[in-house]
This record gives sequence, C-alpha cells and structure tokens, in this order.
Amino acid sequence: MPVPNNRQVRLIHRPIGIPQAGDFEIVAAPLVEPGPGQMRVRNIFLSVEPAMRGWVSAVGNYSEPVPLGGVMRSLAAGRVDQSNHPDFPVGTLVTGMFGWQDYAVVDPGDIEHVVTDLDLPLSTFLGVLGLNGVTAHYGLLEVGRPRPGETVVVSTAAGAVGSCVGQIARIEGCRTIGITGGPDKVRQCLDVFGYDEAVDYKAADFASRLAQACGGGVDVYFDNTSGPISDEVMRHLRIGARVIICGTASVASWDPTPQGPRVERHLLVKRASMQGFVIFDHAHHYPVARRALAQWIRSGALRYVEDILEGVEQAPDAIAGLYRGENYGKRLIRIGT
Repeated sequence: MPVPNNRQVRLIHRPIGIPQAGDFEIVAAPLVEPGPGQMRVRNIFLSVEPAMRGWVSAVGNYSEPVPLGGVMRSLAAGRVDQSNHPDFPVGTLVTGMFGWQDYAVVDPGDIEHVVTDLDLPLSTFLGVLGLNGVTAHYGLLEVGRPRPGETVVVSTAAGAVGSCVGQIARIEGCRTIGITGGPDKVRQCLDVFGYDEAVDYKAADFASRLAQACGGGVDVYFDNTSGPISDEVMRHLRIGARVIICGTASVASWDPTPQGPRVERHLLVKRASMQGFVIFDHAHHYPVARRALAQWIRSGALRYVEDILEGVEQAPDAIAGLYRGENYGKRLIRIGT
C-alpha cells in the first residue's frame, strides 16, 4: 500500500491587503513520523478566519507573520492516527493550531482541546464551540457586561463570531441589532439568529436605517469591522456605553495608519468605554464558555450555520472569499473523514 503524501498549503507571496489564491501553493510533502512523546494528527476540518489576513501580513499584530514558504497557520480539528503519548491514544479527537495540511506532528502543548462531547459535530469545535464561540462569549459577557433590557449592536452580525454574540445577548435579555451585508444575510440575522432588527450596511440608506433601529441609543457595541460602519454606530452610543473591539475587518492595511473620524468626543461626552481584546490572552475562559455554549446548543437556544468547502484545493481562495462575503456562517474546509 503506497504511503500517502502530506498535502500542505504554503504561503509563497506576502499579500498586500486581503490574501488571494495566488499567494499560496499546494505541495505534496513527505509524511513525517511522530517522535518520542509526540502524536500525528490527521486533520479532518480546517478553519478559515478573517484574522488570517493579519497572520500573513508583513506588519505583525498579536502574532508573528506566517513565514514565506511556511504552512498556512490555521486551527484544525482531526483524529490522532499515530501516538507516542499515553494521554492521546490513537483515535482521540483534538483541535489545535495544526495548519492547512493533511497531517500535523504535534507535541502535547499544541493540543488546544480534546473533544469529549461526542454528541456534537466535530466541526462545531472550530466554530460555535471553538474560538469563534469562545470569543463571542468572553467579549460580550466579560468585556461588554450587558444587562437585561439594554440594546446590543453587532457588526458582521451573521458571521461566526457575530451570530453567537447576538444570540448570547438575546439569551441575556437584551434587545439586539445586527449589521450585515446584503438582503439574504439580513434575513438570516432575523430568521435564523433571532435579532430584533438587522440593517444592511451595503444599502444606500444605511445611515438612516441604522439611526431608526438605534433610536433609543446603543448600550453595547460589539465591533468586528471598525471603519465607516463603526463611525455610524458611535453617533448613537448612550451614556455609559461599552464598545468592544474584536476585529477590524474594514482596515485593509496598517501601513499607512488608517484615518477617519475621531471617537474621543463620543467617549467623553457619553462617558463610554472602548476596550480591545484578543481571545488567546484568556485561555482560562475556554472551558467556561464551551460548557455554556454546548448547553445552549443542546437546548436549542443557540443556533449555528456552517459554510463547508470540500477539499484542500479550496483553501487558497477561502480567505478572499470571506471578504467577498460569499460565506453564510462559519467557513470550514473538509479534507478528511
């Protein structure tokens, strides 16, 4: 029986702005055996994140840029297929930063989560039960601190993080307003994710529609975009509002530094606060969030949508597709079974 190769998606060009398919190549690398104390994981699902744009940028943010010629950094979920460690026997389902490749040889410290909730799909541990859901749970509840009856506004409201934020806010007794792109995603926000209102930022009357939806003021704004969308939301902050900076999807590059309206006057006059966070700094919260999220999924209080691409060949263009707005729900690539 022939020994399989390890297909890897490698970064070959440093993108300017959004990474495109031509910035990557797929190569067949030799399959590596695990060393002492190591495991080899056969990846089944690869994750696609908006944050990947920052991971491949020449300008480092909270992590070092993916090196040219290196395997694209990515969370993945898979099954241990060879093991030299007693705590991770063959067949164990795990997640971690295993990269865009068929197989990853890993140390115990590379395992982000051992999947034991076998009644839930493995794919969810890269989305609603993975960093997306954990990010939503921590950012909203620990940074935003919503109270029942308050109004919570979420940008990229139909995305993997935003859709969780809106539903958790609803569970907490808040009024929810989603900002998303296009009529189909507006309907998804309303019909699937249960937002009280949803506004299309691509519409010509976006500013007036947002003003109408936010007529009573905004108590919590979960910001995944920055830019012109957030500039409009800032106008409607109430006294004591909390702004959570989770992502800056509208910012193409930090060189030069983006310019735009200043928020200081809004924060001062409205006695508001603005705080950014990166979920990797809060690993202690992962099990707390996963327990709550899993319970809500099982009870039907929390819904999720997945956009699954088939085959590693889909990987090079997958990030660009996110920014083109092609995905409906959490984007994943299935490369195994």
